[in-house]
Amino acid sequence: MSTTVTVREEGPPAVAPTPTVASHARDYWRRVRGGDIGALPAIFGLLVLCTVFAVLRPSFFTAGNFANLFAQGAAVTLIAMGLVFVLLLGEIDLSAGFASGVCAAILANFVTVLGYPWYVAVLAAIATGVLIGLVLGSLVAKVGIPSFVVTLAAFLAFQGIVLVLISGGSNIAIRDPVLVAIANRNLPPLLGWLLAALAVGGYAAVQVLRYRNRMARGLVTDPLTVVVGRIGLLALILGTAVFILNLERSRNVLIVSLKGVPIVVPIVAALLVLWTFVLRRTAYGRHIYAVGGNREAARRAGINVDRIRISVFVICSGMAAIGGIVAASRANSVDPNTGGSKVLLYAVGAAVIGGTSLFGGKGRVLDAVLGGAVVAVIDNGMGLMGYSSGITYMVTGLVLLLAASVDALSRRRAAATGNR
Repeated sequence: MSTTVTVREEGPPAVAPTPTVASHARDYWRRVRGGDIGALPAIFGLLVLCTVFAVLRPSFFTAGNFANLFAQGAAVTLIAMGLVFVLLLGEIDLSAGFASGVCAAILANFVTVLGYPWYVAVLAAIATGVLIGLVLGSLVAKVGIPSFVVTLAAFLAFQGIVLVLISGGSNIAIRDPVLVAIANRNLPPLLGWLLAALAVGGYAAVQVLRYRNRMARGLVTDPLTVVVGRIGLLALILGTAVFILNLERSRNVLIVSLKGVPIVVPIVAALLVLWTFVLRRTAYGRHIYAVGGNREAARRAGINVDRIRISVFVICSGMAAIGGIVAASRANSVDPNTGGSKVLLYAVGAAVIGGTSLFGGKGRVLDAVLGGAVVAVIDNGMGLMGYSSGITYMVTGLVLLLAASVDALSRRRAAATGNR
């Protein structure tokens, strides 16, 4: 008896259909309606605030004030970047503000009192931040003390440490030209254009490479028009910003010329790219989201949860140290208020306003930048309008409460629609 064997010829792998711009827009709107609103509230709020302040105070949109916004919000934004990592796990670090003050005091002592070179002082400050994060993270992960309690205790203790480091209540001046330049000097105009071109070119290369790789593997990808649109939007934003910052801002050009991108801007941008890459393109970043989404499931999947929890506190305090260095540079000194007052509240507010969830598992480093911009615009605009600090605090608090409410409502919506 003969047996007939049928051989099925396999064709090429199925290719996912390329979505159109219309289908991409419908899919995006569907995600928004399902609770995945991302940074939309922060972007919308930023546009509204800028419009209101520009109308009420035309001086808000001058080149000088535009540059001041970057210097004014840089330290808070850097601290908020570190807080994003902690918030992604559903934890909190209430000591980040005064941790930046401790690190700034270490910097000032090394460079001014002890006479070490600026790079030794910077390394000492960052090392102090890493050590602080290691201690806090170990107490949370290994000892099992809630992060709220640990960091609240550190918040109180670090205030005392700052006082001890700066001899009870004086202040330590910082005169090193390199450190002072970080938050007070500008890049040459041509260098600003070159960095903007490199940023756009690098982003374009990443976007196009990602598009080609996904097309080659038959995966669903964004329409090419959308990809090109993103690149064009970034080029427009950076080009406009560099153009404005390269305008002469000095009131007396004969005495001093004041133009160019502030040096602190590429520092913030470089750290944004670094930490975005870590979160989105590394296994470590995926582990952070996994632990923040479901700690027990992550543990059963083989992730070292304790190590992840400790590491985010190290990153948070390390970024607080960098924020403290920028704050010390901007003030040209360190005093008992460095890292205190509104710094922590603004940093936490920046992360949450930008779109990072207080419940963990949702957020990006870009959120800290967007939220930091919102906080800086409120602080700056209210100051230009002559309002007191009390009114500014109330407005910032209301914006933070609104952002937290939007986060809670979007999570409820996502759970109801099955998009969580």
